[in-house]
Amino acid sequence: MQPTQKDFWFVPLGGCGEIGMNLNLYGHAGKWLMVDCGVTFEKANDNPAARNRVEMSDPSFIANRAESLVGLIATHAHEDHIGAIAHLWEQFRCPIYTTAFTRNVILRKLREKRIDAPVITVTEGEQIELGPFTVRWLPITHSTPETNALLITTAAGKALHTADWKLDSAPIVGTAIDASAYQQLSATKIDAVICDSTNATVTGHSVSESELFEGLLKTVQQSEGRVVVACFASNIARMQTLGNVAYVAKRHLGLLGRSMQRMVSSARAAGYLKNNFNVVDNFDLGYLLPEELLAVATGSQGESGAALHRLANDTHPDINLAAGDHVIFSAKTIPGNEQEVAALIRSFEARNIRVTHADESEIPLHASGHPCAEELSTMYQWVQPRLAIPVHGEARHMQANAQIAKSVGVPQQTVGENGDLFDLLSGRREVAAVSTGRLWLDEEANKLRQC
Repeated sequence: MQPTQKDFWFVPLGGCGEIGMNLNLYGHAGKWLMVDCGVTFEKANDNPAARNRVEMSDPSFIANRAESLVGLIATHAHEDHIGAIAHLWEQFRCPIYTTAFTRNVILRKLREKRIDAPVITVTEGEQIELGPFTVRWLPITHSTPETNALLITTAAGKALHTADWKLDSAPIVGTAIDASAYQQLSATKIDAVICDSTNATVTGHSVSESELFEGLLKTVQQSEGRVVVACFASNIARMQTLGNVAYVAKRHLGLLGRSMQRMVSSARAAGYLKNNFNVVDNFDLGYLLPEELLAVATGSQGESGAALHRLANDTHPDINLAAGDHVIFSAKTIPGNEQEVAALIRSFEARNIRVTHADESEIPLHASGHPCAEELSTMYQWVQPRLAIPVHGEARHMQANAQIAKSVGVPQQTVGENGDLFDLLSGRREVAAVSTGRLWLDEEANKLRQC
């Protein structure tokens, strides 16, 4: 199955009907373009043994057509968009295109596996030719630096792939979204928008990252002992906010978790985290007085072996928490992780360690990186596509996204699943046109296995 000169197809192998594990294909004139190649950590088929294992899309469809694959574009540095590249690249062996920060993150992963893949740096706003595809990077705000939507143009039509995004006028890291860049797309007659659906069921507008400083500062200043803030390692904007909080609260900043330290190193190499981000060496953390420490830790979703899990079990090699210390969850609990997070909280509270979770806080301690209903409506009105294809969400999220598109005048909305073939020109969907599945990483054997 290969697209002709008259075709412009979208085929998701992952991330359509689920949140995570994104792997998207665009087809035209006998060639394919891959956008993102991510992992998920969710358990499969309610199998407890699968909990916390790394899973990714089975790429057999495109691996069998690798000679037709012109490149892989990584839109941003979240694991559900780039985490599978190092595991799957040898099946593709194509060039990887991305911006400087994301390149730093990907290169670390590739080097760990001793893979010498070509990773080509693209500047935000740049336009390049990849076979029959012309791709323009359009900066868009998200919780990690240099996230970009993609304007993909072919001789047959045009599509806007939003990637993950939100409309943030003060994103802390990076610049605010340029509304005019998206409004101008309406004059170019966009055939389809392939759009993030994560928060489509949430009314209103997402919280700006800049709104978190005061709440986090107040919460830290009201703490008498050590403070540990749990968040996603890839949330560089949150890292900067916490650096600012530590500076104003006159606390020393520590980083707990290898992925946190690696992500901060990648961010600094790309020019981020320059101000108010002075990190104490982990060897020295145990010598600080309790009231002097603000540590940022991985493990906000209750992951076994992460820094926060080790702190709860009092087995962390660098610091020990005690009664009167304070753990702050600056992250929402991802559906499916409730039991693990609740168990973590119980472990802390049993030791009289105070816990504050963003899910229950009256003041904002976390800002989602995804658009709520009002932002989706705004984007569709700016771009005015002929077709809306919701992705990056479960069925209810994608249906809500489609309804929003319809309500603001988008003529067609098509909702489907992984493996469906979406004709971006006619709006037709061919159900289960491509065989899909999952692989999981057997870390003991260092092999990929079928789920």
